[in-house]
Amino acid sequence: MFLEFFVNSNCKYSTIREVINNEFYISSRLLTKLRHEKRLYLNNEPSYPDKSIKYGDYITIDLDFIEDNSNVVPNKMDLDIIYEDDYYIVINKPSGIPTHPSLAHYENSLANGVKYYFDSIGLKRKIRAVNRLDKGTSGLVVFAKNQYIHDILSKQMTSKIFKKEYVALLDGILSRKSGTICAPIARKENSIIERVVSENGDVSITHFNCVKTFNNYSLVRFHLETGRTHQIRVHSSFIGNPILGDTLYGKESPLINRPALHASKITFIHPITRKEVIYNAPLPEDMEKLIS
Repeated sequence: MFLEFFVNSNCKYSTIREVINNEFYISSRLLTKLRHEKRLYLNNEPSYPDKSIKYGDYITIDLDFIEDNSNVVPNKMDLDIIYEDDYYIVINKPSGIPTHPSLAHYENSLANGVKYYFDSIGLKRKIRAVNRLDKGTSGLVVFAKNQYIHDILSKQMTSKIFKKEYVALLDGILSRKSGTICAPIARKENSIIERVVSENGDVSITHFNCVKTFNNYSLVRFHLETGRTHQIRVHSSFIGNPILGDTLYGKESPLINRPALHASKITFIHPITRKEVIYNAPLPEDMEKLIS
């Protein structure tokens, strides 16, 4: 992958660094790596960030360097690839597998499957998930194919340009069809996993809209304004309608054996084309059968 910039007569920049900072928004960490790898070029000759530029110059940034990704074990998986280009890959994650490996479980995560896939296409890059889903949650996860793309999409997450929508089946009938839950979330005392609504927690905002109701549960769409750990699960429980099958914040359900939560849609600005992109993932079978 190459980033390119032609210095025309209207260019207001005087150095390569100014172009890097204002046109490509490259982080200082990545810039250090690019300098070390000698991946900055001016008119096809190796250069450096503070090199002066003038009209007619051509700047090239080469991001196609090999990275060590041996820290992730490759596992062959049947990945449900929703979209892929030279910059990122969008995968519909099934429930039952985590996004990342852990110290106790370093295999059989989605990242392990992506590592196997990257190896199969000869892509020697670190495995970088832009967003993550809980083990029991199904839906869309984006993996960047290099550090630059990951940095750009991560900034979009922080600035709320990267938008996520979820579909869930909640226990019971909601007291109102739509609304916003503003309830701060904190880690539960003496727990490394569970979260609770607490006045000492971080600001957490969830928008919801009830699509359909059944005898004893509701189909609800969620849009997250913040991205706290377990946010939808905690907020659903907080309003008295925990997610079906969520044994951490609710109770077991005879209808489904995992939290009935699915990341159905993501929207963001493509880091290279700078156009809005939208990706959707259909409901998995275990949720679909409950609403059909």
